Amino acid sequence: MHLQLESISKTPIIAIIGKPNAGKSTLFNRLIGKNIAITSDIAGTTRDRLYQEFDCNGYKTLLIDTGGLSDGPKENIEKEVQTQAKLAISEADIIIFAIDSSEELTKDDFSVAEMIRRTDKKVILVANKYDSKKAEENFYNIYELGIDDPIQISAIHDKGMDKLKEKIEKNLKQLKFKKTKHSKEEKNDSIRICIIGKPNAGKSSLFNSLTGSNQVIISDIPGTTRDTIDTDITYKDKKYTLIDTAGLRQKGKIGKGIEYFSSLRCISAIERSETAILIIDGTEKRISHQDTSIVQYVLESNKGLILAINKNDRLNTEDKNLIIKYLRYKFPFLPWAPVVFISAKNKNNTYKILELAEEINRERSKTIKTPALNNLLQKITIKHLPSSAKAQKPKFFYASQTGTNPPKFTFFFRHAKNLHFSYPRYIENELRKEFGFNGTPLILKFKGKGEDK
Repeated sequence: MHLQLESISKTPIIAIIGKPNAGKSTLFNRLIGKNIAITSDIAGTTRDRLYQEFDCNGYKTLLIDTGGLSDGPKENIEKEVQTQAKLAISEADIIIFAIDSSEELTKDDFSVAEMIRRTDKKVILVANKYDSKKAEENFYNIYELGIDDPIQISAIHDKGMDKLKEKIEKNLKQLKFKKTKHSKEEKNDSIRICIIGKPNAGKSSLFNSLTGSNQVIISDIPGTTRDTIDTDITYKDKKYTLIDTAGLRQKGKIGKGIEYFSSLRCISAIERSETAILIIDGTEKRISHQDTSIVQYVLESNKGLILAINKNDRLNTEDKNLIIKYLRYKFPFLPWAPVVFISAKNKNNTYKILELAEEINRERSKTIKTPALNNLLQKITIKHLPSSAKAQKPKFFYASQTGTNPPKFTFFFRHAKNLHFSYPRYIENELRKEFGFNGTPLILKFKGKGEDK
């Protein structure tokens, strides 16, 4: 076995902080070019509302709106604003500090500014809502915050955005981040795998087992992995990128803000990967709410999935059989996800994960020729005619594969909208029996004359 290790840079994180009503969400929407309602829901349930990829003049970044962290009772706002600022300062590479220039500076503004001044992070101060005489009168007072070069903007009226982007780009260059590469020669052919799961399930032990390194701190304290670590390895002449993250902490045992950023790191890792390895502590013999949330997000993201049951050395054959039955019961919609028993600590069966990830990568890239696909569909639709409670019965016309990573198929039916809800699952099961697709979700689209399902 040849194992080569190389650390790689992460996607830069830009956090927008500031007191409530400073216009953070409006600025967020303006920068990403979409009108998304920002909420404080837990990451994984409303993922698009927590963060978005933001292309800043060719730099691929992750933009965070922390607006949902300051929505508590009025008497708690100052505390929440401070918590928000501390978390953003800790996690972000660049901080956009937004203030409402149409109003006088408040204690919250000065409190956040004081924390920012004590750090070495890149900070951009934006005087938002700069579209009134009152804002002009207040502008020079902004220098009392002790942060140089405030930028005058009006996010709602799209004023000052180009100047803000130029400032962000300048900071990214100073931080040595590189612009996104697009040429075929520069394409990364590595299989990207994220290691996810709740704290203390064994993620860091697995990471170290696969890399042969101890660059991740391991302890019995949940949540000791503080950041996302990307590492390139080569195994049996195949390249892999391992993404190790802090786990999703148990809701209620920590503050909302910490949970927000912890979940964000996990979600970011899933988004950047092709296959997710969900580490489950086999000795617990149950699936936690965190595990269920992670699986749901992996499915929503259409990523490959491996269920890795850790602490194999403490399980007997009966235990393993019961765990497999339990997994299939808890996740009846995941019969295609392979289950592998490992001992990360003892390095038992851990490289099986890489072999499975390579197999899943092939399955996600698999293409089925149209004649073979239609021959199968003709057989299975005759074997099990499409049913409908309505008078207009669906009738199969033809099918084609319309994409890969993951595989996408479009099926054309007469009266497709009348298909029984169970029929797509029937077709998916038959597709898998015939063509495989181990470890990857499938995207099935059903179309009729001017109708979709």
